[in-house]
Amino acid sequence: MTARCLKAVELGTNVRTRRSLFGGVAGIAACASFAGPLKAFARPHHHAAHAAKAAAAPAADAPAGTPANTPIGPFDTVARWAYVVDYDTGAVLLDKASDERMAPSSLTKMMTAYIVFGMLATGRIRLEQSLPVSEKAWRTQGSKMFVPLGQSVLVSDLIQGMLIQSGNDACIVLAEGIAGSEERFVAMMNEEAPKLGMMNSHFLNVTGLPADGHYMTARDVATVASHLIRDFPQYYHYFGELEFTYNHIRQGNRNVLVDKGLADGLKTGHTDAGGFGLCASSKRNGNRVIVVINGTSSSNERAHEGERLMSWAFANFENATLFRRGQVVDSAPVWMGEHRQVPLVAGADIVMTLPVGWQQRSHIAVDYASPVIAPVTKGQVCGALVISAPNMADIRVPLEAGESVAKLGLVARAMTRLGHGPAQ
Repeated sequence: MTARCLKAVELGTNVRTRRSLFGGVAGIAACASFAGPLKAFARPHHHAAHAAKAAAAPAADAPAGTPANTPIGPFDTVARWAYVVDYDTGAVLLDKASDERMAPSSLTKMMTAYIVFGMLATGRIRLEQSLPVSEKAWRTQGSKMFVPLGQSVLVSDLIQGMLIQSGNDACIVLAEGIAGSEERFVAMMNEEAPKLGMMNSHFLNVTGLPADGHYMTARDVATVASHLIRDFPQYYHYFGELEFTYNHIRQGNRNVLVDKGLADGLKTGHTDAGGFGLCASSKRNGNRVIVVINGTSSSNERAHEGERLMSWAFANFENATLFRRGQVVDSAPVWMGEHRQVPLVAGADIVMTLPVGWQQRSHIAVDYASPVIAPVTKGQVCGALVISAPNMADIRVPLEAGESVAKLGLVARAMTRLGHGPAQ
């Protein structure tokens, strides 16, 4: 009979182990994928003991808002919707109504940009290409690039007008030039969104102007932001440009965090229905964080809260590489195999986003069914690395067999069962 073996692991040059056998366990459950542990980490059990610690770092003037959920305890934010995620690992650092539908305002333009960038990447359009300005585009209200009626504008200028000046008119020119009409371009947006993992968004226009049934969630805003950074790094710089002058009118980037050098993108938005919103991303000490807020009461409150959440994320979390791909984490005994043990290795670099100081508070263990039954195939999931910390849901990362172990022949198996074969 197999039993579950839990072996403690101490990271560093010296590895100390401790075994605890639990009888009667027939096998180990299939481990979740790498995304699984991050989701578990993102939805921990919260306890009041950590609330004061979380609220105190790093800002002392934390607003009295409704608390958001974080892995280190509740954290107040005045934003109605908020979502903070680590770009590299996908770990959710802060979540407040992230799956609730909201009016995204000009955050919509991030999805518009994604389609435009896709057209550029495939050669469907070119930066030096000019697109005509229709009367519809020219008459579009709200924030404007001030495109001239009846003339043509370079695609590169239209992108800057859309992302730096938040020009609604620029969005219409791009949509009509690419798809023939705004409606057909919107259909492309709605078709592409679920492919990116945006499961709770629906678009009715390319600008974010108010419309019943036009919505996104904070999680989906972060998702398209992540794809913009990852899929089109050659165009991401447009989000971080400080100003753009067109038609003799100079306008600065509306994202205050970009203007202050605290973020390298992405977008802001405002409507009466959605309030003041922001999506910003920044990379510090090798780590990139994406912050989404919406529903603040003013542009000043939006800027302050965006800056506060960005600083909080970097001050309270860090990425740790626990093991490299192929690195042996432990060895498990094998039953009826040609080798007595099989190495358990990391199938990929195990990089986790964890609270600062996790080394002092965390317990790292290896969990596997003991013994592993032969035959064993290299790459077969045989166990899990388990990271535990106070008030945090366990994080489980699969471990694979580092080599194959063939099953003993019939005679050798019989002798083993009779107690005359190699010790197993």
